[in-house]
Amino acid sequence: MIAQNRLGDYLRQRYPERHAVQSDKALYAYAQALKQEHLRNAPNLDKVLFDNRLDLTHRALGLHTAVSRVQGGKLKAKKEIRIASLFKDAAPQFLKMIVVHELAHLKESDHNKAFYQLCEYMQPGYHQLEFDLRIYLTWRDLSGAQ
Repeated sequence: MIAQNRLGDYLRQRYPERHAVQSDKALYAYAQALKQEHLRNAPNLDKVLFDNRLDLTHRALGLHTAVSRVQGGKLKAKKEIRIASLFKDAAPQFLKMIVVHELAHLKESDHNKAFYQLCEYMQPGYHQLEFDLRIYLTWRDLSGAQ
């Protein structure tokens, strides 16, 4: 497909629409809704946002962190999810896939069998979407998209 310059056609055919989640506030609400639907007993999310530097500095598309701070006499861990800003222009399925991936880390820290089973539970067809996301990223690199 790369040699025949058909990646863009493949992606446009499979994923023609774009999502409306464009702000950090909307992304937080989107992630909270998915968490509430699938992971009610998981820790609360304190922050979810798009990060312009994420793909360059961490070589990652999404990042989950637990920032620990002392408040009063207690140690509090704040859960944060950062999503690469390139997902603002991606198909809604790709945004959901990366948010599902980061939410799954609330329950499973490692990329093991249980982790991917949880991802598949939250988004059926997860593995195909992960593959297609790699195609999308390859197409972006080849076409010089920013």
